[in-house]
Amino acid sequence: MEDDTTTMTCAAARRFSFEINREPESQLSSPRTSCVSSASGFPPWTRSPAPGNTSPTRSRPLLYHCLASLHWSDATISCLAVNKDYIFTGSSSCKVQAWGQPTCTESGSFKTPSGQIRAILATGRSLATSHGDFRVRLWDITNMDRLNSLKLKPRKIITLPKRRSFFSNLRNSNGHKDLVSCLAINSVEKLLYTGSWDHTVKVWKLMEKACVDSFVAHDGNVNAIVLNHFDGCVFTCSSDGTVKIWRRVMREFPHILTMTLKFQPSPVNSLALSCSNSSHFLYSGSSDGLINFWEKEKHSGRYNHAGFLQGHQFSVLCLVTVEEMIISGSEDSTIRIWKRDDRNAFHACLVVIDGHHGPVKCLAAAMETATGALDMVTRSLLVYSASVDQTLKVWTVKVKDNDGCDENDCLIGMANSTEVKMSPVLSPSWVQKKIHGSEC
Repeated sequence: MEDDTTTMTCAAARRFSFEINREPESQLSSPRTSCVSSASGFPPWTRSPAPGNTSPTRSRPLLYHCLASLHWSDATISCLAVNKDYIFTGSSSCKVQAWGQPTCTESGSFKTPSGQIRAILATGRSLATSHGDFRVRLWDITNMDRLNSLKLKPRKIITLPKRRSFFSNLRNSNGHKDLVSCLAINSVEKLLYTGSWDHTVKVWKLMEKACVDSFVAHDGNVNAIVLNHFDGCVFTCSSDGTVKIWRRVMREFPHILTMTLKFQPSPVNSLALSCSNSSHFLYSGSSDGLINFWEKEKHSGRYNHAGFLQGHQFSVLCLVTVEEMIISGSEDSTIRIWKRDDRNAFHACLVVIDGHHGPVKCLAAAMETATGALDMVTRSLLVYSASVDQTLKVWTVKVKDNDGCDENDCLIGMANSTEVKMSPVLSPSWVQKKIHGSEC
């Protein structure tokens, strides 16, 4: 009898989900094709069919539409990166393709003979790529000329680890033994972090072109790495179902494990960090369709599990954050945009973008501001998505500035304190701290 009562309580509490039950319907306009020259000699990127308009919304919508939709006919995009001027894609065809922002004007490509591009990272005027030969290459893209957009001629700076003679390869190498799945960079100290399916993380000092640290991070594939530039923490996640926090106590010393975060047995596919001067939140996307998040305590520096976001039907494959926005891509072919209220850490699912016909494999995002009539400043979120359906899409989402989630955006905020304590969406210890904090 007690077990039945507990089950009924949890089932009732699950009604108080972070996700809005009445999801705002999308409003789409026809996508614009990129300006691709037919004589460019590059593989044909073509416009995908425009998604049909949805039914009128029943609540306040978060307006969005597709700026560009490009289809790759003979390869799948495996990774995506953006900087101020360009969108970079890596694919199974061993090509890196560049597109001008934001309308996807073709800006050239280059091909490497080293296998599929598995991960890509744009930082400043440099581009880092990982390849099928388990190596990482760093490229100088300073000479990219927007006036001569079809010529992409990057200069290779280094290969990590650098190629050696046949006889030196017989000895143990400091390179990875399997695919390099993720990249992250510490721009201040010029350190490049690489995570691999060989379960290890390696740290490369770019100035010395050498591996300065290597450690077995997980019992499964390392799927993502993110860095907290505020406190120096390194976060990794894996198919073994864990998220781990690493730190260098001193610059000359190796990384040490400071905390293991494990809230569910599902493989963790992606990580994203949202930091400001007042708050630090870590998000992880897992194969059970949930996005778990942790909040950093201001005094102790510990990351406490604060809850999870539910809404995706299948695995969450990619995550990215911009300010208080969290964007998630899933195996269910949808993109969800969530907003966090920093006053109470409540989250709302503001919009569901349903424009792909296959799993959304990688995402990037940036905030864009514009000054219109009467000096009115408007903001929009640019979302870049690539899918197994062989398409690259660019979305613009109108952002409304307000003081956090209102009663329509954040249903969990309508629950009283007793109901919140019952909810399985919130971590009990986190809720207790919030309640005691509000009473003080």
